[in-house]
Amino acid sequence: MKAKLPFSQRLKSGLQQHLRQALSSLGELWRTPMTSLMTMLVLGFSLSLPALLMVLSNNAAKVEAQWQSAAEISLFLRLDSNETRRQSVVTQLRSMPEILEVHYLSPDEALAEFQSHSQFGEALKYLDSNPLPAVVRVLPSSRYSEADAARDLRDKLAQLPEVAMARLDLDWLQRLQALGQVGRQSGSALAALLILAVVLITGNTIRLAIMQRFHEIKVMKLVGATEAFIRRPFLYGGIWLGLLAALIAMVLVNAMLIWLDGAVAQLLSLYRSQIRLEGLSGSQSGLLILFACGLGWLGAWLSVRRHLRAIEPR
Repeated sequence: MKAKLPFSQRLKSGLQQHLRQALSSLGELWRTPMTSLMTMLVLGFSLSLPALLMVLSNNAAKVEAQWQSAAEISLFLRLDSNETRRQSVVTQLRSMPEILEVHYLSPDEALAEFQSHSQFGEALKYLDSNPLPAVVRVLPSSRYSEADAARDLRDKLAQLPEVAMARLDLDWLQRLQALGQVGRQSGSALAALLILAVVLITGNTIRLAIMQRFHEIKVMKLVGATEAFIRRPFLYGGIWLGLLAALIAMVLVNAMLIWLDGAVAQLLSLYRSQIRLEGLSGSQSGLLILFACGLGWLGAWLSVRRHLRAIEPR
C-alpha cells in the first residue's frame, strides 16, 4: 500500500502545479500576441467605461455635497433702514440656532462686489446714489440645509421687519440632482451591458483556445487526466485576460481624467468651487482588478463547462 504524503508536501505540490499551469496559460497568450492584445484591448475598453462612470459619479457626489451644504439664503434689507437697525438684524440672526454663519454686506460693499463680478458695474458710476440695499447672507445649519427645511427657514426670515426680500436658489440644485439620478441609472444599465460583454468576449476567447487544443485534450482524457487538471489552464487564462484588461482600463481612465480635468475645473470655477477631479484610489484600483479577474474567470468557467464536456475520446 502506497504511503500517503504529509499534508504540507501535498499542499506544496498542489501550489507548484497551480503555478506551472498559471504560467503555462500566460505562455499560451504570449504565443498569439496580436490576437491576445486585440482581445485585451476590447476588454480594457469595455471595463474602462464602467470604471470612468464610477469615478465621475464619486466626483459628482462630492461636488453635490458641497453645493447642498451651501444652501445659502440671501436677505435683502430695506433701503430706508439705517445702519443701527441693520446691525440689530445681524445680531438677531446670529443668535438663532437654525443659522450656522452670517455674512453682512453694507450697501457700499454690495456695490463693490457687484462692480467686480458684473459686466455692468461701470454703469453704476453714472448714478447719483447707490441703488443697492444691504445684504445679509445666511448659511443654515446642517439640519436646515435640506431643500424643504431651507425653504421654511427662508419664509421665517422673510417675516423680519427689516427684510425686504429673501432669496433661496435651490431649484437649479434639484434639477441637477434629478439629472444626476437619471445619469447614474443610465450609466448603471450601460455598465451592466458592458460587464456582460466582458464575460461573453472572455468566454468566446477561451472557446477558441479549447478548439485549438481539441486533439490535445482528447489525448489527456485518454491517459486519465482529471477534468480539474484539464480545466485549470483555461480558467487561469480567463484570469490573466481580466487582469491585463483591468490594467489597460486603469490607464485609459486616468488618461481620460487628465483630459477632462481642465474643462471640469474651468466649469466649476464659474460656481466658485475649487474641487478637482480625483482618479481611482488604491482601494478602487484593487477592486477593479479583482472584479475584472472575477469576470474573466466566470467567462472562462462558463465556456469550459460547456465545451470540455463535448470533447470525449472514442
